[in-house]
Amino acid sequence: MTYNLRESLYRYFNFTTFRPGQEEVIERVMAGRDVLAVMPTGQGKSLCYQLPALILPGLSLVISPL
Repeated sequence: MTYNLRESLYRYFNFTTFRPGQEEVIERVMAGRDVLAVMPTGQGKSLCYQLPALILPGLSLVISPL
């Protein structure tokens, strides 16, 4: 199944572009790969799990140390 990530980004968050690193992380999540994303504060880590959770069917489990 293919997904238009930029279209979904705009549809759900009203953003037209990803921040650096976000698109690569999201593409890997959407491909079903395990991902560990270590990014600085304010870099948009939350979007990296929120967007796939909105697009993919089923339940999403996020483990966060916060």
